[in-house]
Amino acid sequence: MRKLPYTLLAALAAAALAVPATAAALPADVTASQCIAGGGMIIISAVGDGSQGYTKRCMGGVHDGQTVL
Repeated sequence: MRKLPYTLLAALAAAALAVPATAAALPADVTASQCIAGGGMIIISAVGDGSQGYTKRCMGGVHDGQTVL
């Protein structure tokens, strides 16, 4: 199997680092159906010991890291 040239690896690394910049341009909140349709899954986390409520975040896919309404 051929090894990838260093320039290609550098370009791939630069593209991976640019992902958070494009994610910031997306809307801040998504619906649960948008999260799942974008290839993500909903992660529900307790705030503190759980008596303060819960947060729902979309993890993975197009809406990675965004709050789920």
